[in-house]
Amino acid sequence: MALIIFILVYLGIIFNRLPFVNLDRKSFAFIGAVLMILAGEISPKEAIDSIDFNTLSLLLGMMLIISNLRLEGFFSLLSQKTISWAKTPLMLLSIVVFITGFASAFLVNDAVVLLFTPVIIEVCKKLDLPSIPFLLGEIFSANAGSLMTITGNPQNMIIGIASNISYSQFMLYLLPIALLSMGVIIVIIRIFYKNTFNKKTITLSKTNHIGQIKNMRLSLLVFALVIIGFFFGKIFGLSIPMIALIGGVLTLILSKHRADKIFEGVDWSLLLFFASLFVLVASIKNSDLLSFVFNLHLEESPLSILIIFVISILLSQVLSNVPYTILILPLFIQANSQILWLSLATSSTLAGNITIFGAMANLIVIEQANKNKVSISNKEFYPPALVISLLTLLLSFGIICIYNLL
Repeated sequence: MALIIFILVYLGIIFNRLPFVNLDRKSFAFIGAVLMILAGEISPKEAIDSIDFNTLSLLLGMMLIISNLRLEGFFSLLSQKTISWAKTPLMLLSIVVFITGFASAFLVNDAVVLLFTPVIIEVCKKLDLPSIPFLLGEIFSANAGSLMTITGNPQNMIIGIASNISYSQFMLYLLPIALLSMGVIIVIIRIFYKNTFNKKTITLSKTNHIGQIKNMRLSLLVFALVIIGFFFGKIFGLSIPMIALIGGVLTLILSKHRADKIFEGVDWSLLLFFASLFVLVASIKNSDLLSFVFNLHLEESPLSILIIFVISILLSQVLSNVPYTILILPLFIQANSQILWLSLATSSTLAGNITIFGAMANLIVIEQANKNKVSISNKEFYPPALVISLLTLLLSFGIICIYNLL
């Protein structure tokens, strides 16, 4: 029974829709978790115990902060201000890549691309530039940039909490990989879309945003304190999830917006999705369906790192990187190796750039682009995606192996 439920749920998660049913991937995960309990594959108590409330707390706290910043116009201001610095198309691409990458590292990549995409399209229209090269840069850099911190994407949050690696140490190891990956993205997109970047200069009118910044200074202060807390919270005995929750509470208290408006910006269905995935994975582990995976013996060696990269590349495309990370988590908890945790974070995140379905950020940009009448076809996505993924994964594999030798 567990196998049947598992197949149906993951078909729903992979394709987002199945014929004759009006359900999405979040609904499939929730229904699957309930069915696992009803089928006796996991008890109600085991189901509750399997949910990682630390991860959900971190997500909730960050969602509250992001929701308030969105209401205050922070994302629009950030993107417009930084993009206005561009003097040439290549400089515009570089700014899009690095601003998206760094914003994704601290504000969760899915939220960043959701709000950046319409602004990038509008700027490209004003400059009479094709928006697709810049949107592709946004997609790939949102994933690559999110790699550098625990708060960059959901799978990093899961890995960061389970591994107990500090925020600063996590960033110290993965920042170089993220920066080099963003450099690769700029070079490859420049090669694939060379005609776009032949234009020597562009002009975009600058706007004075000082008044807007003053209006959101309390929100920016809370956000800054949360980021500082991520680095130094352990000194005061505060965990990363607790710091995020404290930031969320301060946001509700200090924001000039009504609390219900801020709560509306929280993706409650996403929290339920993650909780359901934890239950599903615990059920699968109980049933021994994937015992061949959980019985793998990993050690701190180039071979084990290579195995992790290969498995991540394959399963991230089948399951998407977040469900895959949750599924494979018990194996890494058992191995209890920092270098293997970093390998998982790197490979699962960068593998998200291989296909449109590899990461949620990819789907969000493409969906938002369609709403703005910009279509990113498979022909436009896959050639640069495959080259960028191959280069960044090879580069990161080499760097992780070097870390293993140190």
